[in-house]
Amino acid sequence: MQSCLRAALRTRLSAAPLRPRVATASPLLRSAPLNLRALHIKKYTSEHELVNFDDSTGVGIISITDHAQSVLGDVVFVELPEVGSSVAQGDQIGAVESVKAASDIYAPISGTVEEINETLSSEPGLLNKSAEEKGWLCKIKLSDPSELDKLMTLEEYQNSIEH
Repeated sequence: MQSCLRAALRTRLSAAPLRPRVATASPLLRSAPLNLRALHIKKYTSEHELVNFDDSTGVGIISITDHAQSVLGDVVFVELPEVGSSVAQGDQIGAVESVKAASDIYAPISGTVEEINETLSSEPGLLNKSAEEKGWLCKIKLSDPSELDKLMTLEEYQNSIEH
């Protein structure tokens, strides 16, 4: 197999015309920005909320943890905050009702609600299928990113639910 790949590559390389090197770089290439990656930080609360923060946008995507949805059981209703509302860390921003119980949702961080997951109004069970991904609750533009330091890492959260 490897000899076939080598032969194909040799044929392709030998068939490709050689281009002369340009001594000066194109102005377009010189002025191009560095390819920087956005940093995504996941932090958890003791009330089983999760914030997935994107440092390039300053927005945190709020959801409940997979552990929380499994404890709740089949979700039948989700109440979400209003877009444009300001929230402080620890404020109640919504509620989740299941066949077993109802549970309040608290803001893990302070900021302004930029978007809510409209799909949850017609498909609340999406929280059970994909709590931390497709079942996200809302997106909050953080007013104080240092609040993330007060939240738990995945390892700390997992330790807290095991005890």
